[in-house]
Amino acid sequence: MVYNKNQNIDESSENMDELAQNIGEPVQNVDTSTADQKTEESGGGMTGPESNQVKAESESDQDDYEDVDIGFSFENTSNIDVPKLLIDQVLGQEHAVEVVKKAAGQRRHIMMIGTPGTGKSLLAKAMAELLPKEELKDILVYPNMEDLNNPKIREVPAGKGREIVMAHKMEARKKVQARNMLMMLFVVGIIIYSYFVYELIWGIIAGIMILMLTRQFLPKEEMMIPKLAVSNYDKEHAPYIDATGAHAGALLGDVRHDPFQSGGLETPAHDRVEAGDIHKAHKGVLFIDEINTLRLESQQSLLTALQEKEYPITGQSERSSGALVKTEPVPCDFIMVSAGNLDAVQKMHPALRSRIKGYGYEVYMQDSMEDTPENRKKMVRFVAQEVVRDGHIPHFNEGAVEEVIREARRRAGRKGHLTLKLRDLGGLVRVAGDIAHSEGAPLTTAEHVLAAKRIARSIEQQLADSYLEHRKEYESFLRKGSAVGRVNGLAVMGGDSGIVLPIVSEVTPAISGAEGRIVATGKLKTIAKEAVQNVSAVIKNMTGTDISRHDVHIQFVGTYEGVEGDSASVSIATAVISAIEKIPVDQTVAMTGSLSVRGDVLPVGGVTYKIEAAAQAGMKKVIIPKSNEADVLIEKAYKEKIQIIPVSSIAEVMEHSLVGPKKNSIIEKLRNITRLNFDIPEVSPASVQAKNLFGCRN
Repeated sequence: MVYNKNQNIDESSENMDELAQNIGEPVQNVDTSTADQKTEESGGGMTGPESNQVKAESESDQDDYEDVDIGFSFENTSNIDVPKLLIDQVLGQEHAVEVVKKAAGQRRHIMMIGTPGTGKSLLAKAMAELLPKEELKDILVYPNMEDLNNPKIREVPAGKGREIVMAHKMEARKKVQARNMLMMLFVVGIIIYSYFVYELIWGIIAGIMILMLTRQFLPKEEMMIPKLAVSNYDKEHAPYIDATGAHAGALLGDVRHDPFQSGGLETPAHDRVEAGDIHKAHKGVLFIDEINTLRLESQQSLLTALQEKEYPITGQSERSSGALVKTEPVPCDFIMVSAGNLDAVQKMHPALRSRIKGYGYEVYMQDSMEDTPENRKKMVRFVAQEVVRDGHIPHFNEGAVEEVIREARRRAGRKGHLTLKLRDLGGLVRVAGDIAHSEGAPLTTAEHVLAAKRIARSIEQQLADSYLEHRKEYESFLRKGSAVGRVNGLAVMGGDSGIVLPIVSEVTPAISGAEGRIVATGKLKTIAKEAVQNVSAVIKNMTGTDISRHDVHIQFVGTYEGVEGDSASVSIATAVISAIEKIPVDQTVAMTGSLSVRGDVLPVGGVTYKIEAAAQAGMKKVIIPKSNEADVLIEKAYKEKIQIIPVSSIAEVMEHSLVGPKKNSIIEKLRNITRLNFDIPEVSPASVQAKNLFGCRN
């Protein structure tokens, strides 16, 4: 099927910058039934009047899909009720919400794994709201007169700690006042006596000496005042402590260094004790994101705190006087919510993970949800929540909300889904609101959202635009004519930006008498190297050419930061076959797709961004896997700029990319070889994430 769509092209995997690190494209879910159905309706890669009819039908389908049916009408988001509890504000994570509610009731630990911005910290905050306020405690640190370096710990109900400290301060103040009054009377008596015996000067000196000595050597009442280490006075709900990135002292507690350790100027040991985040989270929630970044020693101490539900506070620096102080065990009965990406599972302390898994729950956070009327209503509520939470931007009218939902569809990368990377989507809402606020508009409109999309581009998107402009200027890729062994591939940068990835191939006689080699350059990483090997099998089976006496060179042009992923497989195969058979490739065509060893074109990720990048680069056509056909959600600005050609085999790729009379023979040969095809299995989110977990990126 051939139909027009406009989209920024983003493909395979390629690191183009330290800011954009690995250029990779995660493989998205593929609905083969939908793709197959559309294949039958479209008739594959047809041309002529029949193709034009199919193109018009698919464009109509695309327009219908872009219409947003929220299911109800509203004037603006001020009419939308925003739930008071955070747990009711969470979108699209029904399983995680259910687990949080159960864990809060049973005081279980949770580990949340998933893409950043999907609501992990919001769920942790929501969990703190569900915990009973009545169980909150204050923690006091008392001096230990038997061992000053071993302060005592006392736990009291919330709010009582403040009363106890105030009572001790009042009592100490009374004692100090009484002592000072007694000493003043004594000194005044000495001065009066010295006056009558005509020794007034000596009497004044004696009085001053007595005051200094008593101040130095008499016990200080302030030293007996306990310190309120953890206070839950007037708390509305259980504490929520975000300990992400905390160093050992902040996490586990510390004892301040005292440079004056003698002479009556020293600070009492118990007064130098500082509670850690684990103690402040007592009877509440301790949230640690990117938990694998904690030092192993801190993770081990955290494990001890989880097991014992108490942990003594001591100085974290061996060179400090605080290292001599160690309190009695301090209560720290908290619920730990750890979070991270998939690499957190590999790098965190195995015993700590075992503790969470054995006494709690592990939750995978979804990054998209189905595009249903009910979920679109939730998106309306999400926009209202963001406006209320920000507090400085005007509410959104219905048209603006519809535009946000369209962007949520695009960012999901799959037709029939809405993104759950709500932190990034919330950024778009705030930028649109800022634009409306700067214009003095009473409401945020669709025009403000569209303007925000142009302004609030990610670093990767800005870099990709600059990258394309530079390559146009220096003609790193061709946009017209034809060339042998040269293909315009596509890649993704940062997950939301597309670039054109030129690939050049040349066939030369083998240097040695041994079998020829396939040499690929451009800082290829593991999966990219494997993709080249797969392509070599396709070439050997399909060209019918004996390449054992030749070296096949493949160059990824301008890939200074490296290439990862297999979505350039189709481009590689096209370039090599063109070089071997000396058949030119149409340079107005860009392409993306993975390739099986049998010549089937398999789905890839980021097709929407790749198509947009191709259109922005000036290409006229773009070839994508038919399995990704349903994932294409393009901007209106690109619809008339580029023609999208879904294909399912390498033969179809050659039909739409090669030019000249010699192409028919190679296409027929490829069709005969790939006639026995197999169905492409659906790729589930779990399988994709499992591949990433074990070091794979597509």
